[in-house]
This record gives sequence, structure tokens and C-alpha cells, in this order.
Amino acid sequence: MNLRGDFPLLARPIAYLDSAATSQKPRAVIEALRRFYEEQNANVHRGVYRLAEEATQALQDAREAVRRFIGANDASEVVFTRGTTESINLVARGWAAKRLGPGDEIAVTALEHHSNLVPWQRVAQESGATLRLLEVSGQGSLLPFELSPRTRLLAFSHVSNALGTVQPVARLVRAARERGAAVLIDAAQSVPHLPLSVRELGCDFLAFSGHKMLGPMGIGVLWARRERLEEMEPLLAGGGMVREVRDDRATWLDPPWKFEAGTPPVAEAVGLRAAIEYLEAAGMEAVRAHEADLVARLLALLTEVPGLALYAPSAERTGVVSFNLEGVHPHDLAAFLDLRGICVRAGNHCAQPLMRRLGVSGTVRASLHLYSVRAEIEALAAALHAARAEVGR
Repeated sequence: MNLRGDFPLLARPIAYLDSAATSQKPRAVIEALRRFYEEQNANVHRGVYRLAEEATQALQDAREAVRRFIGANDASEVVFTRGTTESINLVARGWAAKRLGPGDEIAVTALEHHSNLVPWQRVAQESGATLRLLEVSGQGSLLPFELSPRTRLLAFSHVSNALGTVQPVARLVRAARERGAAVLIDAAQSVPHLPLSVRELGCDFLAFSGHKMLGPMGIGVLWARRERLEEMEPLLAGGGMVREVRDDRATWLDPPWKFEAGTPPVAEAVGLRAAIEYLEAAGMEAVRAHEADLVARLLALLTEVPGLALYAPSAERTGVVSFNLEGVHPHDLAAFLDLRGICVRAGNHCAQPLMRRLGVSGTVRASLHLYSVRAEIEALAAALHAARAEVGR
């Protein structure tokens, strides 16, 4: 897979290994945004003139593209948000906070990004429910668990953003169903890299972001089963989501519109559709195979670096590898790599509970996407050998 020429920013002389934080954008996405603003820019839903109708149709076409890409039954199950964080907060405030109380339990894993932990902390504190973390090993693998009979919601990441490890979705969903619990999956790190279907996953809620899947920043998706959307209250109230407003009360439109107050991110939705079509043309099975080949090569190269610690090296994973170099702080190592044109992420990766369980303050994380090439990972390995030599002086 050699698509690098489709990504204008990658003409710069860098090795971009930070795709888990944000992906680069192909020219098709950039052009889709430009065309919308030049040819279709208007507000949506209520305009009766042709330009407004074209913009409204563009938004709905993007919603349908998302439905198709994640294997949903109906486009009305697709809610546009600003990103994964807002999507999870929408479920936390609009569904869980209204339904949970003392004696109920929310279960999450100790692998979670803060965006899939802090909202549940708030719900637990305000509702009196109990928050429980499913534990992981010292290498970040989920340990055997059993959910409580009082579990009402299980929320977990399909793929760990800090380690790239793929979680046992079938086992987790089955355990939740046995307790009658709802399931939320944070798919920010899986939708861009793995072929998936919400029908096959069996979850109630799925959250992900456009900017990690070649699309624009500022747009995300919450997919939910229709019956769950009917149970939820909107996070925001205002224009665009009301059916009728009286002096002292209002009623809401049907989903998904009752969750999309104000002007939606129309241009970003158009860009997201272009990103989906780009990924579909590449083929998600081919994306998965390309990243698997590169990450296998990367792991082999990194094991040759003296004093380098790899985290969860043998686990099933996407194109994410976390490591530390003995005697070097992760931020210092990332700065050393930056001087050599290598872009990686360093720190706790918004996963402080996991870092404590790993016994580190943070790690260096290299992450790939479909535009990554072998020369980049070879440059990373060579730079790490150079860093090791500097430390040994």
C-alpha cells in the first residue's frame, strides 16, 4: 500500500508516527472541504432555497456514509458530535445520569482514556452509583473478571490508545449481556484501523472521532441503538432540536436531530464522508494488513535496541507501540527524536490509571496509519540506537 502521495503534509521531510493522536488528511478530504465552502455553503434544515437544501442533503449524505461504514441499520441512529469525548459525555449525561442510582454499578477497564473514565466518575459521584475498574496485568492485558449483578453499564475501549492492544470485545459484551447491562464502546482507535460492524459488535453505543480516521477535526459520531436514543435526553438545548416551544416548555425532535442543537458541523461532515470513501476505496482489510506488517517489523527492530522496554509486545494490536528507553525520560526521548524529524507522542496519553499500573509516569508512543512506510520505522529504530549510545557515554 503506497498512498503517501495523497497526503500533502507528508511531503515534508518528517517521519509522522503520531497517527493515534490525529491522522493526516488526504487531498480528497481537503478538496471536499474546499468545494463545500466554495459551492454549497449555507445553513441546514430550515432553508427553503436551493443552496440550503443542497447543504442539508450534503449533511444527510455524510450521515448515510457513516451508517454504511459502521454497518448500522438506519442513518437516524447516527448522531454528529464534536468528537469521541462529546459522544461519551452525551451518553453519560443524557442516558446514564438519568437512569442510575445508589446500588447500581458502572464498569470500565483500567486501560481507558480519561474521556472514557472521567464522565463515569461524575455520573457515579452525582447519582450514588458505584464505579468499578476491571483490572489489567503489569503489561496492560485485561485480567479475568466477573461483572456484578448490579452492573448497569459496561464502557470500554475497543483498542487501547496508550498501548494499541485490541480488547476482547466478544467476551466483554457477552458478560454485560448476561447481567442485562448496556455496553458503550470507545472506538476512537478502532474505527480508523479495523473493519467493524456495530451489528456484529453487539453494543448499545459506539463513539469515535473524525480526525483520527483521515477526516477533519471538530467532528465525531455517536451511534446508538434506536431504543437507547429514545431513552436519552439531549446534552444541549436550543435551536435546531426543538419540535415546539411554548413560553414555559419545549418538546424535542426525533433522533438524531434532538441531539444536534445549533448549527451542525456541516463542512466537517462533508470532509468525514470523503475520508470514509477514501478508507472504503483502500479497503479496511488492506489497511489492517498494511499496519500489521509494519508493526511486526517495528517490534522486531525495537527488540534490538539495548535498554528499551516494550509494553504488551505480544498482544493483538493495531499500529501502536509504546516503549521507554532506560535512563531517558519519555519527553526527553521524544524531543531527541524530533530533532531527527521523527514525530512521536510522549507522556501518559490521557491514561494515568493505566500508567500507574504499568509502574511508569509515561511512555513514548509510535503510531501508524495506512500512509506509514517502512522507512519511517527504520528511521525511528536508528534514532533510538543513537539515543542509547548518547545515554551510554
